[in-house]
Amino acid sequence: MPFVRRNAEGKVEAVFAQPEAGAMEELPHDDPSIKEFLHTEGPDAEEDPEWVHSDLSLVRVIEDLVDILIDKGVLSFTDLPVPAQQKLMGRRGLRKDLEYVAKLFPDDDEEHYYMAPGDVYGDYNGGAEDENT
Repeated sequence: MPFVRRNAEGKVEAVFAQPEAGAMEELPHDDPSIKEFLHTEGPDAEEDPEWVHSDLSLVRVIEDLVDILIDKGVLSFTDLPVPAQQKLMGRRGLRKDLEYVAKLFPDDDEEHYYMAPGDVYGDYNGGAEDENT
């Protein structure tokens, strides 16, 4: 159970895994004052979108760093705790989905056409009706 330090108003101002000076009170993990502390601390996405964007960018850097360490044989994927493995695999799946969507809808200036099943690349007539139909 976590140990907490309270401020002059009696609200939790810090949470510790071990007892600390001024933090000898032990509370259950689901105590409402701990939930309130965890919910109110840190930036809110609406209040500070720059901070949230920075965190998301750092997550991507850490993902890439893990991939590099694995590629170089410094780290084995199975060395990571199972929850970390699951999170990385989930993000890799999401990243592949996003890459697929990005290929479908590129944002460059080149023209791209939708090809229906059975179309042959190079035979697209720009949407004009075939005279033989």
